[in-house]
Amino acid sequence: FHHTSIPHLCSCSKTVSDEKYQDPFQLGRKDLKNLYEDIKKELLVSTAELKEMCDYYFDGKGKAFRPMIVVLMARACNIHHNNSREVQASQRSVAIIAEMIHTASLVHDDVIDDANSRRGKMTVNQIWGERKAVLAGDFILSAASVALARIGNTTIISVLTQVIEDLVRGEFLQLGSKENENERFAHYLEKTFKKTASLIANSCKAVSILGCPDPKVHEIAYQYGKNVGIAFQLIDDVLDFTSCADRLGKPTAADLKLGLATGPVLFACRQFPEMNAMIMRRFSKPGDVERARRYVLQSDGVQQTTYLAQRYCHEATREISKLRPSPEREALIQLTEMVLMRDK
Repeated sequence: FHHTSIPHLCSCSKTVSDEKYQDPFQLGRKDLKNLYEDIKKELLVSTAELKEMCDYYFDGKGKAFRPMIVVLMARACNIHHNNSREVQASQRSVAIIAEMIHTASLVHDDVIDDANSRRGKMTVNQIWGERKAVLAGDFILSAASVALARIGNTTIISVLTQVIEDLVRGEFLQLGSKENENERFAHYLEKTFKKTASLIANSCKAVSILGCPDPKVHEIAYQYGKNVGIAFQLIDDVLDFTSCADRLGKPTAADLKLGLATGPVLFACRQFPEMNAMIMRRFSKPGDVERARRYVLQSDGVQQTTYLAQRYCHEATREISKLRPSPEREALIQLTEMVLMRDK
């Protein structure tokens, strides 16, 4: 399904001649060189065990999707403002801090979810235990805060600390559920923004503030990050039903097992109202998870969620297209398509 029925929504990328067009990951690579080594320098610790735990997810094998968006946005805004092609040191620091905050949230999420695999390997909590995992997540967050303070810009500090607040609020939203169907979808989208999109939106906003004084540009950067972030999570929620565990690096139907009603479930519920009771009891009865999964795959829940993700990507493209043309701007447009087409 994923590879066949998603139309290419944006023709905007044709505005740049082919020789200037580059793969986003190639274009951002030079600014992300030694990213993980630099993160490890921020995590200098005295105890060997804490160091080992912190280094465990910063193994350089991640796609560095968030830092990639951040450095491309930094350059797109710098070019828009004064045609500067360089990423400032403070903007690169934002990319590092974003990856640290993201990883700390993964460590904590895995404890909350009692998860046993992440990115195809055992979780920190499985190896070192829950207590130490919580402390490791806290430590990574504190190191990110120190790096943030070093940028020395109070606006940037307030923009990025908003992310940490949103992550906590998003986690609380995830623990609750709504009886009313319309409220339930709004609740889901708000949780998705806070848990996933806020980090991308506010990191993009932070580098735009550092690179350009125009508030209109800050809003463009924020809106692009917000829309891409929500689309990214919607596709993630689709993959929980359509991808096999090997590709995903975590068990499938994981969200149902955690009692979570994501986009595909909420759309399926419109066709199969009997799912309402299952949602309210968080799929806790024997057989609920399998039945819910079957209903989702029989419904158009996956297609509807994918379509919604396309709309968010379309909006992200519309926003970023307001910036002056540059290879980086085109790469950010290309990234919206990559979000839709990914299969893990």
